Amino acid sequence: MGNFLPSTDAQRREMMDTVGISFVDELYVDIPADLREKAAEAVLAMPKGVSEFEALEQMKHLAKQNRVFDAIFRGAGAYWHHIPAVVSRVAAKEAFVTAYTPYQPEISQGILQTIFEYQTMLCELTGMDAGNASVYDGATAAAESAAMCRERSRTLTLLAAGLNPESIETVKTYSFGADAAYVIVPNKGGRLDLDALKSALNAGVASLILQSPNYYGVIEDVPAIAQLVHAAGAKLVLSMNPTAMALLASPGESGADVAIGDGQPLGIPLSFGGPYLGFMACKKDMVRKLPGRIVGQTTDAAGRRCFVLTLQAREQHIRREKASSNICSNQALCALTAAAYCSAMGPQGLSEVARACYDNAHYLASELSKIKGFALVNPDAPFFHEFLTQAPANANRMLKALEEKGILGGLPVDGGILWCATERNTKAQIDQLVETLKKAVAV
Repeated sequence: MGNFLPSTDAQRREMMDTVGISFVDELYVDIPADLREKAAEAVLAMPKGVSEFEALEQMKHLAKQNRVFDAIFRGAGAYWHHIPAVVSRVAAKEAFVTAYTPYQPEISQGILQTIFEYQTMLCELTGMDAGNASVYDGATAAAESAAMCRERSRTLTLLAAGLNPESIETVKTYSFGADAAYVIVPNKGGRLDLDALKSALNAGVASLILQSPNYYGVIEDVPAIAQLVHAAGAKLVLSMNPTAMALLASPGESGADVAIGDGQPLGIPLSFGGPYLGFMACKKDMVRKLPGRIVGQTTDAAGRRCFVLTLQAREQHIRREKASSNICSNQALCALTAAAYCSAMGPQGLSEVARACYDNAHYLASELSKIKGFALVNPDAPFFHEFLTQAPANANRMLKALEEKGILGGLPVDGGILWCATERNTKAQIDQLVETLKKAVAV
């Protein structure tokens, strides 16, 4: 049992003698006295230290307060997928876990290669020409994409109403800092209103950020939207679920200029909301504006294959006001995890997961629509693995009934309840959910 103190009294005394002080308090003379007193009170209020065994018991007690569900039917940006054991095994290797953004990157050939492989897989999934070494999450990717599309004469960003609310809020924050404007284009029948889009497009529009499947699960008519956006001289940014890209047309095939999203479905556990993985990829003509780190392949002086950071004029390597983005870190371990997941699944495995998500969600939607009060809000709109139903007056009581059965139901949102099904949701789980709701309705 140790007390976890990093140094002895003699060592601390030696350090103080070296810097020329007699008491530790002398280190804080530049801090105003009233603030020092508050800090001291906080330290004095700390509980006494405990042994390793006691700390572990306290942590176990806290952990028992967590609610672990047997089945999850909620998505809204974070999805319950099966993760092959090999994925976490690879990602947990010490050489990867302890590695941070390399500041002498060419020395870190192993890390650079994992990022390069991730970028390659990302381009294959999105149908784009280049991808970066990730940003913090899907919302950050949306905000960064708006910035990379702005030009001197085009600074207005259009946001589809079906974009994830967290992404919308993050774009708003970035826009405020950049003194740039944004406009939200409404939906009609669950999809982007094309007439409203036509009215919003003008010579000052830099880009439209569209999500498909959108936040409410509906698949947008991306090719038609891309044609309208390009005809107005603007760029189309498409936010997409990476699992859906194994079944639906890729952003590149659909006419997008930039592909973004959150890579959480690619082998990253739910983890109370993070850390996740913001992915970004683009067409070749926009690669110099792509934020974050980009790893390229080259050869060394001996002609051997090696990897380097390339096109670094976007981050902290140049003057801040000259950079197109100040994102300078990345989610390297999450990107490695995504690459390991894609490698373990392979193209066929990814397609099978996507098909299972689609089939399970449509079975769930069909069964839910038979229950009084749970009709589909957009019955004619195509969807992948999320959909919106009406919410009965006692929706909270019904969701509580599901929780008592170990089932996390859909997410209450404006307009109803947002449901999701993935490959992990079995027919038995779906049937149990439906039967529980039927009984709750009858009460």
